[in-house]
Amino acid sequence: MASCAAKGGCPSDYVAIAISFISILVLLVKAAAPYLIHKIPRPKGSGFWLVVIQVFASFNLLLSLVMGLGFLRFRRRHWWISCYVWAVWAEGPLGFGLLMSCRIVQAFQLYNIFVRRRLPPIRSYIFLPLLLLPWTVAAAFIQIKKPLNNHCHMGTRWIIPILSLHAIYVAVLVGFTAAVRHIEFRFHELKDLWRGILVSACSIGIWTGSYVLTEVHEDVPWLQIFSRFLLLFMTSVLVVVFFTVSMSQPLVSIMSLRRKEHQECKTMGDALGIIPESDVLFQRETSPLADPSEPLDKLLLNRRFRQSFMEFADSCLAGESVHFYEEVQQLDKIPHNDHVRRIYMARHIIDEYISPGSPMEVNISHRSRQGILNTPDLANPNLFDSALNELMHLMQMNLANDYWSSTFFLKLKEEDSMRTIGHDLEPISGWNFSHRLSSIHCDDDPFQQAHSPKKSGSSHESGK
Repeated sequence: MASCAAKGGCPSDYVAIAISFISILVLLVKAAAPYLIHKIPRPKGSGFWLVVIQVFASFNLLLSLVMGLGFLRFRRRHWWISCYVWAVWAEGPLGFGLLMSCRIVQAFQLYNIFVRRRLPPIRSYIFLPLLLLPWTVAAAFIQIKKPLNNHCHMGTRWIIPILSLHAIYVAVLVGFTAAVRHIEFRFHELKDLWRGILVSACSIGIWTGSYVLTEVHEDVPWLQIFSRFLLLFMTSVLVVVFFTVSMSQPLVSIMSLRRKEHQECKTMGDALGIIPESDVLFQRETSPLADPSEPLDKLLLNRRFRQSFMEFADSCLAGESVHFYEEVQQLDKIPHNDHVRRIYMARHIIDEYISPGSPMEVNISHRSRQGILNTPDLANPNLFDSALNELMHLMQMNLANDYWSSTFFLKLKEEDSMRTIGHDLEPISGWNFSHRLSSIHCDDDPFQQAHSPKKSGSSHESGK
């Protein structure tokens, strides 16, 4: 056991490695399931990459523990298995430090969007490296001073500043969480923030306890084996609990195998509970559905016309303007005093249609785009008016002229004619002949002459 405790390769070590491998698979499934199962288009913004970085940092953290604490029998003759590669760089700036920095970036975004009601003033790809800078400086300083022993452990005068750095990042996360605690989030963001704080605090406690056990009782082999098994096992559990999607991709977070009741929420409007317009109102319309002389903005208020026009625009690879119009119409259905839901919807529209490089970026002027991106109030009811007016003008000049001569319009017109005919025949199908024909004489009643020959014959005989 002494050799196993010193050089690694114990049965418990392999069990802990297997558990950590399973935890990484769980993270990959949680991150990829919405895209593979529900066929969600992959977003291009920071929301997607922050999730990917979380998985990458979790993998680095677990691998650094395996390589740094001697779970496997390796001779440290090569630089790539050095203590400073795994116990310093992989575990610090690329592991726990990267995980905490991602969570702080997400909390910073929530604070700016929902408390200040504006987009973050600094981009994520700039803010994240800035947060990692203290970890990088600390790792470089340790690399230069080389305080680690053969077991990848450092003395007490080094461990206290390192734990203090961990605690500072937890304190920053607590500060942002306290600033947004009054917001009524709809996708469990606040719950995930508190869970992240609890997990990170537990991680620091477990690492501190493991350090004390390995340093104070270094001559007890079974305690060495147990402490590193417990450290890797608990870290494997904690990285799974720490992982979250809701803060970066709220719509993706509800599309999981565990939440079958939310599988029908394919749009942000569905997820926010925005009631779609009913077909009943349109079934009662007797006027022509699509009149080329009517303004396009008025015609688009009709859901059936908008659906037909959207299909035509998608066939021309220019459907983003119509989709943008529909999303803005859903935003207008949210009451003005419901700031949280309006911010959710506005943020979704910006990420989907306004931000440069977004999946369905609309063709609007630079002035309108910057006015939306730099708005001081994401809940402003007139936030997208300028962009919508520009897109309506473009659709009227380009798409609308081609639509009136397309097969999509002919199909809609035919369906409208059939609905109109059905509406005109509806009263006829409701006539009741049972009692109203009792006052008609038999000689004037062709229905009774045709269907009651016996009665007609008896009347003729009585007349004789």
